[in-house]
Amino acid sequence: MSSSAPHPTPALNAEAYWMPFTANRRYKRAPVLFTAAEGMHYIRPDGRRVLDGIAGLWCVNAGHRRPEIVDAIARTAHELDYAPSFQMSHPLAFELAEALRQEAPPGFSNVFFSNSGSEAVDTALKIALGYHRARGQGQRVRLIGRERSYHGVGFGGLSVSGIAGHRKPFGNLLPYVDHLPHTYDRNQMAYTRGQPDWGAHLADTLERIVALHDASTIAAVIVEPVAGSTGVLVPPKGYLQKLRQICDAHGILLIFDEVICAFGRIDGAFASPHFGVTPDIITSAKGLTNGAIPMGATLVQRHVHDAFMQGPDSAIELSHGYTYSGHPVACAAGLATLDICRREGLFQRSRELWRYWEDAAHSLKGLPHVVDIRNIGLLAAIELAPLDGKPGQRAYAAHQACLERGCLIRSAGDTMLLSPPLIIERAQIDELFSVLSDVLRAAA
Repeated sequence: MSSSAPHPTPALNAEAYWMPFTANRRYKRAPVLFTAAEGMHYIRPDGRRVLDGIAGLWCVNAGHRRPEIVDAIARTAHELDYAPSFQMSHPLAFELAEALRQEAPPGFSNVFFSNSGSEAVDTALKIALGYHRARGQGQRVRLIGRERSYHGVGFGGLSVSGIAGHRKPFGNLLPYVDHLPHTYDRNQMAYTRGQPDWGAHLADTLERIVALHDASTIAAVIVEPVAGSTGVLVPPKGYLQKLRQICDAHGILLIFDEVICAFGRIDGAFASPHFGVTPDIITSAKGLTNGAIPMGATLVQRHVHDAFMQGPDSAIELSHGYTYSGHPVACAAGLATLDICRREGLFQRSRELWRYWEDAAHSLKGLPHVVDIRNIGLLAAIELAPLDGKPGQRAYAAHQACLERGCLIRSAGDTMLLSPPLIIERAQIDELFSVLSDVLRAAA
């Protein structure tokens, strides 16, 4: 049966499923369902096709239901459904680790597998703390995040995250955490194409934090090179370089959270080379397996890994891991995804489409309620003025209207976010922004 044919579903009992990051009561009054997907599109139960403008959730970079990935998953599940990763493993884990190492910036030597971006971040934070302890600097326990950042939902990642609405419901999180200021000032940056010229000085706040707490207590700084979920906040020119310089001066590890930025989303397999900055640790997930199977990966530079390799050979160097670390089916999906990206040049695709994408996004300038537009790679954010007393409702209504017109464009707060599969064609870029333009004009 064609994937565009209707896929009728039995009467839906939606009560039991407690949905993540969802207004459950509102959603369950009128559920939105997808029952199939193909290429650039989702398919709804009645057969209507929806152009995917957000790559699922920033993750389906190679397009939906790729036969190579489906076949690799099925073949591996038939041959090896599961293998433990504590004191034993399987060949695919080593093969994927080596493939990622080859794609990583120079100096990266080892990969630690997990099941999600949240776990990749918690892994990175634990490695940073363990690194300093292994070097006799166990007093370095402080972690520095940034306002408006998103680093997943584990206690570690949430503690260094800076989106207030995610943190406040849970009260106390990890101690010994501080935050840099976010990098966005609309008065200075509105309608910038790519990296803003203004704002590098905001990295200097790290020096003040160092002076306040004493560098000898700080283990790591973690930032998203481009803050994604909060609204595509693009780093000012020179900002990331300054963070690297300050971290180097004080012996602090620098972690880049590339869960969204990696695997072609900005430019190349990883985003850090595009910005000319090499961190000590990189976290990744999402596009790693094209969203087909949950997986995360934390990559470390050799000096970080080698700090743990001491003591007797029988000692466990890092007491950390997950039941599903390096799961064979996930590794198969990851290898198939990397093969597609290399073969089809998807890591360079954003570079090819960058200016066309940028022009399409900025064509919305001047439309009703649009107060800013931001873009980099195949990422874009269209920020809307909020409705009086109803923050987030204008963008959510635009999201719903776009969906009814056959385009999936995400809303976050009062910002419309676009992050399509990298296989998108120019005509589909036109369609996404044309539909969004029509919706914004109709809402005036």
